[in-house]
Amino acid sequence: MNNELLEALNLLEKEKGISKDVLLDTIEVSLMQACKNHFGSKADNIIVRVNKETCDYEIYAEKTVVEEVEDMQTQISLPQARKINKRCTYGDTVKVEIQSKNFGRIAAMNAKNVILQKIREEERNVLYGRYNSLEKEVVTGTVQRYFGKNVSINLGKVDAVLNEKEIAKGETYEINQKIKVYIVEVKENSKGPKIVVSRTHPELVKRLFEAEVTEIKDGIVEIKAISREAGSRTKMAVYSNDPNVDAVGSCVGVNGARVNAVVEELNGEKIDIISWNENPAILIENALSPAKVICVAADEDEKTALVIVPDYQLSLAIGKEGQNARLAARLTNYKIDIKSESQARELGYFEELGLEDGDYDGYNETYDGDEYETDEYDEEDDESEEYASEEYEKAGSDEDAEEYETYEETDAYDDADEDEA
Repeated sequence: MNNELLEALNLLEKEKGISKDVLLDTIEVSLMQACKNHFGSKADNIIVRVNKETCDYEIYAEKTVVEEVEDMQTQISLPQARKINKRCTYGDTVKVEIQSKNFGRIAAMNAKNVILQKIREEERNVLYGRYNSLEKEVVTGTVQRYFGKNVSINLGKVDAVLNEKEIAKGETYEINQKIKVYIVEVKENSKGPKIVVSRTHPELVKRLFEAEVTEIKDGIVEIKAISREAGSRTKMAVYSNDPNVDAVGSCVGVNGARVNAVVEELNGEKIDIISWNENPAILIENALSPAKVICVAADEDEKTALVIVPDYQLSLAIGKEGQNARLAARLTNYKIDIKSESQARELGYFEELGLEDGDYDGYNETYDGDEYETDEYDEEDDESEEYASEEYEKAGSDEDAEEYETYEETDAYDDADEDEA
């Protein structure tokens, strides 16, 4: 038994995850290559065998027994053959052992290079397979260094790239700092797997909640939709498959413990958690939280919605620089047009929707009529000027809206905390 070789192969298998069988197959190939380098083109009759249990190997040449030897590489005389097998005769084939130690220096170096190249190749394949299985998952990495505005993140066996555009607004990192990143893509590369990670991807928030909230991990609570402006604010719609489990309360946790853990990991990013509803009008109303809504008229075919809010809530509904409305539009996949009560009355929407004074508290519906001829808000519109109006100016400053942008101020969170308590 070749104990030294066996021990070396077991160590490689343990440390680098490279299969011992693959390495033994490579050794066979390398020995064959060494034979071809040593004997030249007349190596077709050479056989290499490696015992995968003991790691012993043998190299022999198959030679034909002849009366007169014309080719030393493929033929052997009868007297020489009978030293190997006493019963052989003319025309028989005998196996003549070849000692690998007789190979020249060049042949040995070539064999060594074949083995080393295969080890490196298999190591790259093992790393690619390991991290490819983690694609679309969140992992913890260590900040290694900055190169330009990009960051190198060590994930254990390989380094990943955190591009400038994948860094959340306002985030800076210290060398050797531990951070959680979302693996966006893993590509094969001649120097090893190339891994692209992100701190801005909406799925990062989803995976963090899956790790914190047992009900999500067990499938009782589902995250139906997420819209995010990394480093600033996230809206997330959740739904419970169990009527006895409050989806929002599960995500918030007792005294906000669960959501606060995610907020801390995201460096203070605000998170709004709302209840998912199949009725688009109710979903849009929830999405505009913490703003109060008079009514929502949603057109399912056109994916548009008219939202009427009290005059004093217009600034809050739109949010600072239009952020609240923009995130709600992304979350619901609807183009949302927000009007104050005064604007809606002037434009005749109250009469069109059949709303009477005092009859619209909590009112919403799915609208199937003609499309409203108004400016609509969707995720492609980043400007809030189209919402500017006298009512908006009177409704309050950006600071007035901003103070309501945390989850603690919404009714949904208050109810959730009470349920948990």
